[in-house]
Amino acid sequence: MRGIEARLRAAVLLPPLALLLLAAPASAASCRALTVEGADYTLCEADAARDNIRLFLNDPDTGTPLGSFANVERLLEAEGKRLAFAMNGGMYHPDRRPVGLHVEAGRELAPLVTRAGPGNFGMLPNGVLCVTDTRARVIESRQFARNAPACRHATQSGPMLVIDGALHPRFIADSDSRFVRNGVGTSADGRRAWFLISEAPVNFHRFARVFRDHTGAANALYLDGKVSRLHAPALGRSDQGFLPLGPILGVVVDAGAPLD
Repeated sequence: MRGIEARLRAAVLLPPLALLLLAAPASAASCRALTVEGADYTLCEADAARDNIRLFLNDPDTGTPLGSFANVERLLEAEGKRLAFAMNGGMYHPDRRPVGLHVEAGRELAPLVTRAGPGNFGMLPNGVLCVTDTRARVIESRQFARNAPACRHATQSGPMLVIDGALHPRFIADSDSRFVRNGVGTSADGRRAWFLISEAPVNFHRFARVFRDHTGAANALYLDGKVSRLHAPALGRSDQGFLPLGPILGVVVDAGAPLD
């Protein structure tokens, strides 16, 4: 009881601004270096109940694709916001239209695709990252079609990397198909989301094992390779590329919020 009383007395003596800072939920979003089996990665984490995970595709004024992290930052600046971190957020056509489902602020901009097809996207099972107000979940696409939750933001890509704790059945441990890759995984309860990018080319099996064995992700989704990029201001990093991006996935914070 004495400890509780002391903390209460200290709180009474704090200035109003300090009380506001104590009451305000801090962003849990952060990025760090990670080495697994001799390969280097950058891993960013978010708490879906506290952090504002969003997708960006088009400029709301012009209707044209934003295409870069810098353009997203300019868009957010007008809202008094900025990116804690971001990465390319799903596969897209040459004109930057999403290949599969894309939802922003509850509005569907591209439909769900459940059929098999060529390329990585069509290597079923593929999946959907669905973000609600308090949860983020990676859901297999056909399961999503049967019982679609109300997503505030959603992106479809493929293939799935981890499916209910197991690696995608078509991955080969010693495959020589290696690229810089990025993806997203979520915890079983939907509270945690992990955003991963490799720092050198790796195959699918090795990349997926990081989610399964080192983050605890129940499900994880491949976002892309070759074009994989990360924007992490706290690390002094904003990857550039020759070609503009399609969907961009990131965590948004207030402009004055500290970045871990």
